[in-house]
Amino acid sequence: MASGGDSTQVGVGRVFIGAGCNRIFNNVSWGACDLVSFGAQNAVAIFCPKSAQILATLPGHKAYVNCTHWLPSNNFSFKAKHLERHYLLSGDVDGVIILWELSLVDKKWRSVLLVPEAHRKGVTCFSAILVSHSDAMFASTSSDGTVKVWELIFPSNSSGDCRLSCLDSITVGTKPMVALSLMEFPGNSHYLALAMGGLDNKIHIYSGERTGKFIHACELKGHTDWIRSLDFSLPLCTSGETSSLLLASSSQDKGIRIWKMVLRDSLGNKEMSSLASYIKGPIFSAGSASYQISLESLLIGHEDWVYSVEWQPPQNSSADGNECYQPLSILSASMDKTMMVWQPEKTTGVWMNVVTVGELSHSALGFYGGHWSPMGDSILANGYGGSFHHWKNIGTSFDDWKPQKVPSGHFKAVSDISWARGGEYLLSVSHDQTTRIFSPWCKEYFQEDGETWHEIARPQVHGHDINCVTLVRGKGNHRFVSGADEKVSRVFEAPLSFLKTLNHSSLQQSSFTEDVPANFQILGANMSALGLSQKPVYVQASPDSTEGNRTDGIDSLETIPEAVPMELREPPIEEQLAWHTLWPESHKLYGHGNELFSLCCDHEGKLVASSCKAQSAYVAEIWLWQVGTWKSVGRLHSHSLTVTQLEFSHDDNFLLAVSRDRHLSVFSIKHTGVDEIKHQLIVNQEAHKRIIWACSWNPYCYEFATGSRDKTVKIWQVEEESSVKLLTTLPMFKSSVTALSWLGVDRQRNHGLLAVGMENGLIELWSYSNTTNENRSIEVPNVAVFVRFDPFICHVSAVHRLRWKNGEKCGDSKSMQLASCGDDQCVRIFQVDVV
Repeated sequence: MASGGDSTQVGVGRVFIGAGCNRIFNNVSWGACDLVSFGAQNAVAIFCPKSAQILATLPGHKAYVNCTHWLPSNNFSFKAKHLERHYLLSGDVDGVIILWELSLVDKKWRSVLLVPEAHRKGVTCFSAILVSHSDAMFASTSSDGTVKVWELIFPSNSSGDCRLSCLDSITVGTKPMVALSLMEFPGNSHYLALAMGGLDNKIHIYSGERTGKFIHACELKGHTDWIRSLDFSLPLCTSGETSSLLLASSSQDKGIRIWKMVLRDSLGNKEMSSLASYIKGPIFSAGSASYQISLESLLIGHEDWVYSVEWQPPQNSSADGNECYQPLSILSASMDKTMMVWQPEKTTGVWMNVVTVGELSHSALGFYGGHWSPMGDSILANGYGGSFHHWKNIGTSFDDWKPQKVPSGHFKAVSDISWARGGEYLLSVSHDQTTRIFSPWCKEYFQEDGETWHEIARPQVHGHDINCVTLVRGKGNHRFVSGADEKVSRVFEAPLSFLKTLNHSSLQQSSFTEDVPANFQILGANMSALGLSQKPVYVQASPDSTEGNRTDGIDSLETIPEAVPMELREPPIEEQLAWHTLWPESHKLYGHGNELFSLCCDHEGKLVASSCKAQSAYVAEIWLWQVGTWKSVGRLHSHSLTVTQLEFSHDDNFLLAVSRDRHLSVFSIKHTGVDEIKHQLIVNQEAHKRIIWACSWNPYCYEFATGSRDKTVKIWQVEEESSVKLLTTLPMFKSSVTALSWLGVDRQRNHGLLAVGMENGLIELWSYSNTTNENRSIEVPNVAVFVRFDPFICHVSAVHRLRWKNGEKCGDSKSMQLASCGDDQCVRIFQVDVV
């Protein structure tokens, strides 16, 4: 709990985080703690596979996160039974490595170590080995052409510091290494084997002591394209002795190779013909032991680049957990949209593909990596679309792999959000060219306390980056208007399949269902081949018939008939979201001269205002559209550069606009007839010294706030509907102000909470109140910081939009919800509790 400005106690908690995975290999890691880490823009995100929820995002990186790796990883879960603290490595494109600590007791995270210039360029891969409960070694590789080996000493207590030392730096030349694997030599635990592969199509084996330098031992040739993944098995035991080690490698040549490293009897046993040496592979020494590597098997089955190969984690073979065995099972993931499990036949020993899972939808464009759960009963892939794909083996006597729920979200910057009128769901748009709907699913489905949020629909999959959105608040079907990097605004209406899904997701019936016409016949939508217009699919059309999804006069090239709109009774998986939850487009709004930038709807759902990117006064005009007929009913001129945000006052009498030209403007809006709007510019004045990014009205009166790149927030009042007066300026913030949202708390005292989002990702709440005397003159406003959000629950990059779930606090409720979106690919919902 934090202390508020009025001697109240304020609690701010995470309700939901939606984020997509950075589209790069080596980005995801499944730890022995049964949590999954991944990079989401500059943040390191953590999600729980069991609940399908993102638990935290870790701030610290200033650049795009390339790779993460748990200590201990799932390969060493048999050693992690009694560990109270787990660690996580993360690396970014600037060469920075950060070590994080997770305390399993209180579920708290902390950054324990930052190596600012571990590499001169981006870190691309980690591989680590847990030597003991207090000691680990890991290797990192980078596009700067070096591979570094590190020793990490863990603290003996929770308040201690980790000690990190670089043991060796290996220069690999102009063709960087992108895959690593580190393991103890079989029968010789004092020496480590380091396998690395990359752009020269070869696998390089290095050997070294735990405390010394690594030397090049041999090269393995065979792959004909870049090496993408390497993974050592646990040393294998034969006749009670550890004598061999297996290495799996995958490549862009679509093949997987298994190499066997065998401990030889002595260094003197080298007499063999050149042919035998060629077949059996190279021989090298590590300390006093000699090893030989040979190709064990070649696995062919994938039809595209194989980005990932991973051995099934070792499993305990004794009740006390001191002994374990290495299952002979390999998971591979490929850009051909499949993951495969490979195992040797019991009789012949020939490696075969025993399980194949994947995505068949048009939206899936391949997998960047595949990962085992610590128990080996689940597999997880991260895809090209920033999505996760999770399967679990629920069979007992035979394998039966079923898709599981996963967290989802945008994989590029989230530009705007909008709440449904009744707060049933949150709509977001992004530069990843998708529109997504997140909603709480009733607790009965999950049989646990509280609600869990999930993505339940993807109404728009577009061909341009989407910049702005607004939900139409009036009666009738759910509708929204979106604006993208094109000159057209597009109107979408909810189909029957979504309305039915929405009633399953929440115990409370949708506030819109009663307004839907009884003869409503649109079931869903189909996507055009160019990813622009979405055509309606009608109830009477047969979803199984290709012809049923087309209408007369539409060329078959313009629609893709595989979309089957569906009523969802449980949170959907990625394949359902990507293709079967589209909304039909009902109108296009033409008029603007450049890319759309800002949209807003009035509170009665009668008018929509829009603006576009502009470098001149003529292009910077604001257009008003009438909801329903979607006719243009006004063109407002005031600014000379892009209007960055628009917002109607809560009684819809005024429209506020702020702009890149550092000016604010207020227009009066009056409905003079059924189809007529009268508008008048009341004031246009310079308000800040830099670009104004955000604005928000006070729900109780004609007061509003503006936020700017000049790091200030100013409170203004409209006087006598003819001028604007500056009431107060908040103390200067540490970063540019990029988002504002005003919540009404107490109408009698004109008390409210102003949420302020900044370019550094942080969010603050400010308390605002004033009193009005009999002559209605305003006293000096009382403004104070109410609470500053914990950086570990905030964004790590610029906040683009803040939205309270309701404009006013509901009655005696002590709890409010605030939604935010930002440059870090995240959609977040916070719960603010005032005690």
